[in-house]
Amino acid sequence: MNAAHDHTHEHAHYDALETRSHAQREAAQMAALALQIAHAKAHAPAFARSLAHVDAASVTSRAALAQLPVIRKHELLERQSAADAVDVFGGHSALSWGASVASPQRALRVFASPGPIYEPEGAAADYWRMARALFAAGLRAGDLAHNTFSYHFTPAGAMMESGAFALGCTVFPGGTGQTEQQVQAMAALKPAAYIGTPSFLKIILDKADELGTALPSLTKASVGGEAFPPSLRDWLHARGITAYQSYGTADLGLIAYETAAREGLVVDEGVIVEIVRPGTGDPVADGEVGEVVVTTLNPGYPLIRFGTGDLSAVLVGNCPTGRTNTRIKGWLGRADQTAKVRGMFVHPAQVAEIVRRHREVQRARLVVSGEMANDRMTLHVEVATASASPGSPDALGARIADSVREITKLRSEVVLCAPGSLPNDGKVIEDARRYT
Repeated sequence: MNAAHDHTHEHAHYDALETRSHAQREAAQMAALALQIAHAKAHAPAFARSLAHVDAASVTSRAALAQLPVIRKHELLERQSAADAVDVFGGHSALSWGASVASPQRALRVFASPGPIYEPEGAAADYWRMARALFAAGLRAGDLAHNTFSYHFTPAGAMMESGAFALGCTVFPGGTGQTEQQVQAMAALKPAAYIGTPSFLKIILDKADELGTALPSLTKASVGGEAFPPSLRDWLHARGITAYQSYGTADLGLIAYETAAREGLVVDEGVIVEIVRPGTGDPVADGEVGEVVVTTLNPGYPLIRFGTGDLSAVLVGNCPTGRTNTRIKGWLGRADQTAKVRGMFVHPAQVAEIVRRHREVQRARLVVSGEMANDRMTLHVEVATASASPGSPDALGARIADSVREITKLRSEVVLCAPGSLPNDGKVIEDARRYT
């Protein structure tokens, strides 16, 4: 299936899709996007409803995609757990089970992530598309991979295993915990690669030291599920283990992955990634931090504009390994910055609504300060002074303050700032309160 695998040079690629020109990729993905939306409307009742007025054939550009609603995890959870939900997936999945379900639509497995949120797995080989990330981490056919992601309830273990199988690896399903037994298995089986969280790999290696057990076979690792600080990367490297990150979710599978260049994460070929202002569906400029929103081209679980809740930014330029897809900077925090102020919840979407009401405002950041039970809100807004008419800056500030009170039911000071002066960290609401 992947005849284009290239093992001949240091920056080998998993397949020819990774080195397509930007124009080729965009044309192919936009054509696939229109078909995916039509498919979602036909086979996933939730999308039949939410995209009822969308002409699928016309969604062939990023601008058109950006007009569609973003679905965030809490909405997916609400739809799945609603009393009138059509099915356990809240009507978002084309996959199901039962005697009447035809083979291509039958789920191979079903998982539950904390929430609980249920995720289907289809029968397609490498359904989660993880082989691409594992290949970039150096795993190759014939390697034994020691997989310590959970095989129970959540899909991480199966997600990585199916990718390893697609590469031609043999897998030891270590799962979580049992550190001493993990060390024993590694010593006996001599795996070339570790798959799991980076912190658990360190725990295993520390335990091996404590037991006086050498693990010289272990030279490669694909890590994910948590932050991977450079200090830990270097610690592993000093022990002869080269580890690379993958970034995925239980809903979407692989989103992006690290390469030998170690310059950000390259976006997977089976998804379309947008970076949007938190609380909105509005894409931000390249380099600006915002929420990662993903549209998957997977027909089994056709999520359209799924908000991951993670913050990142586009890293401009191409990967030195020759992969041409967009790069993102990695995990930069959480996009759900809801804050409770004087007993009221304030959401990023409310800040976005305030910005929409005042065309002079380019960006806004709501800072909550003071001590608990003595909260103070200050809305910092970037405005170009030339466009601050009619009226004086004071009048504009007063109008914005009125909007804040109307939308949040709370009072706020308003500070006008120069364009480009607010930090580029994706924060729409900053909680600067002292909790001492």
